[in-house]
Amino acid sequence: MTADFRTLAQEIATARLARPMGRVVGIQGGAVQISGLADSAHIGDHLILKRDPGTPLKGEVLQIERDIVHMLPDSAPDGVAIGDRAVLLEIEGFAAGDHWIGRVIDPYGRPLDGQPLMRGGVSRDLMSAPPPAVARRPLGTRVETGLSVLNTVLPIVEGQRVGLFAGSGVGKSRLLADLARNMQADVVVIALIGERGREVNDFVDRVLGPEGMKRAVVVAATSDQSALTRRRCAWAAMTVAEHFRDQGRNVLFLADSVTRFAEAHREIAVSSGEAPALRGFPPSVTPLITALCERAGPGTAGQGFITAVFSVLVAGSDMDEPIADILRGVLDGHIVLDRSIAERGRFPAIDVGRSVSRSLPDAASDAENELILSVRKMLGAYEQSAVMITAGLYAEGADPVLDQAVKLWPELDAFFAKPDPSGIRNSFDRLGLILRRAQAPASLRAR
Repeated sequence: MTADFRTLAQEIATARLARPMGRVVGIQGGAVQISGLADSAHIGDHLILKRDPGTPLKGEVLQIERDIVHMLPDSAPDGVAIGDRAVLLEIEGFAAGDHWIGRVIDPYGRPLDGQPLMRGGVSRDLMSAPPPAVARRPLGTRVETGLSVLNTVLPIVEGQRVGLFAGSGVGKSRLLADLARNMQADVVVIALIGERGREVNDFVDRVLGPEGMKRAVVVAATSDQSALTRRRCAWAAMTVAEHFRDQGRNVLFLADSVTRFAEAHREIAVSSGEAPALRGFPPSVTPLITALCERAGPGTAGQGFITAVFSVLVAGSDMDEPIADILRGVLDGHIVLDRSIAERGRFPAIDVGRSVSRSLPDAASDAENELILSVRKMLGAYEQSAVMITAGLYAEGADPVLDQAVKLWPELDAFFAKPDPSGIRNSFDRLGLILRRAQAPASLRAR
């Protein structure tokens, strides 16, 4: 039996001819209480509530008590009355497949691009544990990113987990799209969590384009969907990435954004009665985020890598807000986008001085590490005196290091903005040439 027939047989075997039904017995806050389904329902199952009159109301099972199921509706429960019928729709197993590449799906494995989509052969647990810590392989080799700055000063290696910290409108989505198109990987899995509906189609059709979609799986949950669906989006996308990692493939996982993932969980936690603690976020948000991040990284022997970039929305560039603080502690590096850099027209607007790659120094050779150290030394000297330089108070000759930094800055700033499809070696050669020109006498630089 071929794989297509096995998949079809599984679809037929899981088809339901009858559905359990219950009745509304109470409405408390935003949750609806339903009797008659406690023995059949599972957390996360879908419910359709038949309002009379009114259109049916969809929702998910949030809590289960001895005789009562608590439903979190997708919208406000206006018009719901005691005695209304609720039909239970059990969620089918989540089974990713190789044929999902090039497709846009929702967090339940259903197609969003208007074409039919069969499930994969084996159902997987959305909340699976990461590979055993002692059995995981070490980080792999350095990968080409297509961007000069990430090829050199902020390298990324196979299995590394990186945070992308940015405010709104600073170029976060643009940078993620560049990585999705150009970064070295076998498969790209993209989680669009709580995105605006217009932006999902724009990201797929215009930003990624047909070439980018040839190796990508996009899992999307728009901002108008329920908090349970938005939270599930991150887990579903990570499960897809694990499917390909277990085959020995190297996967690039992009999540946009962890902040909206945490906000969706906050809505659910508040509805469940959990008290907020971390600037409005419940205590359970910390293990939720760390568990998701730990699932990325190197696999065990025979498996591939999940190289992950988790984006974080930081309001007012506050790097100490709860979600950013949690992620910095569990990731292998962070890339900070700065609004002032974006406003002067340099993209990607990476603040190199505040960004760190924890793959260094192992990811680079001795000569490359020396070059990176020289660049950071120059950046530090320039940034410490930036106000004085801008105000015209800088006088050449007082500090030799600052003199070199001032000469180096325009070319270095331009280098950070340049794409480089030629590879890592070419990026380092260009960076070395910039440094040598800055250190050369003025008569030689003029030639």
